Amino acid sequence: MKKEIIFFDNASTTRIDNSVFEVMLPFLKDNYGNPSSLHDLGQNAAEAIESSRHYVAKLINSEDDEIYFTSCSSESNNMALWGIAKAYRDKGTHIITSAIEHYSILNPLKELKKEGFEVTVLPVDSYGFINLKDLKKAITKNTILISIMHANNEIGTIQNIKEIVKVSKEAGVVFHSDCTATAGIIPVDVKEIGFDCISFSAQQMYGPKGIAALFLKKGIKIKPLILGGVQERGRRAGTENVAGIVGFGQAAKIAKDNMSKDFERIKKLRDKLINEILKTINKVKLNGHPTQRLPGNVHLSFEYIEGESIILLLNYEGIAASSGSSCASHALKSSHVLSAIGVPPELANGSILFSLGKYNTIEEVDKVISVLPSIVEKLRKMSPLCK
Repeated sequence: MKKEIIFFDNASTTRIDNSVFEVMLPFLKDNYGNPSSLHDLGQNAAEAIESSRHYVAKLINSEDDEIYFTSCSSESNNMALWGIAKAYRDKGTHIITSAIEHYSILNPLKELKKEGFEVTVLPVDSYGFINLKDLKKAITKNTILISIMHANNEIGTIQNIKEIVKVSKEAGVVFHSDCTATAGIIPVDVKEIGFDCISFSAQQMYGPKGIAALFLKKGIKIKPLILGGVQERGRRAGTENVAGIVGFGQAAKIAKDNMSKDFERIKKLRDKLINEILKTINKVKLNGHPTQRLPGNVHLSFEYIEGESIILLLNYEGIAASSGSSCASHALKSSHVLSAIGVPPELANGSILFSLGKYNTIEEVDKVISVLPSIVEKLRKMSPLCK
């Protein structure tokens, strides 16, 4: 008998929306043409891509030809950093980022340092916010790129992004943001905020895996990361993932239409889960900002026990949660994000992330609230650290 799963790991991926699945199916079987081909099957695929590009652009209020499809947010982040840094190298070699960025930002920057670029990593406060004074002080005449994420996928803190972008604009520096955790979840208006470049993904908004996008404002230079054909207007070579792009377009359309309603409902579930856990279990720390956080994010650290043990026992109860960033879950080391906000290693190791989405219910929240206290109590009784 199949076990029912309560999925509270929406930060890692989301369940595909039924209508997204349905619009993708024809492009997996019947409309299988290569978009670069001139015959009808190829042109049908090409038209579907451009239609989907329009919906993805509308989601973030960009122009259609400012959207470039990629395979994932990690590729989009790499493309932004490598491409912009090398395109502007004649103007300078200094890049600024923050200590809580995703590894698809931090690791490419380590490689760029080997090529002679200078990288400044800004510290964050206990909530995960960067200090605008630190940012202003870090900018020099040699600064060509600033990359600060819109919201942290692990602790949920949403940066004061408009103020950050304003500082960047005043200094005349290109600004990129990893919006993987926000696009399709909370409003991301590239024109209102003033982004030059953002990365985002379909799989975070109930679309398919393996398809993402890079928004690049007209006039911003970039060198291609993948060379080959002329797809994506020569900036990202390779045969397009037509079914994925079609699914992305549908997911973006749904997200734009339902974002406000979904936000409020998910936020209520989040707040109930946080409040009940903090009320029924002692020695628990909520990480990230208490209110300026993603609507579905509940990141907690439990004293005296390991997060992995909690996750395994929750899984036995049919509840899927995580220990933090899915891209670092197998690294067997303390989270760099928690370290950056000052959480000591012994407490960081006792952290779990419940990330809620539009398919979660109040009954599922109640189930977590009912089983978690006994799980924590059981583990603390076995812990040599708990006396």
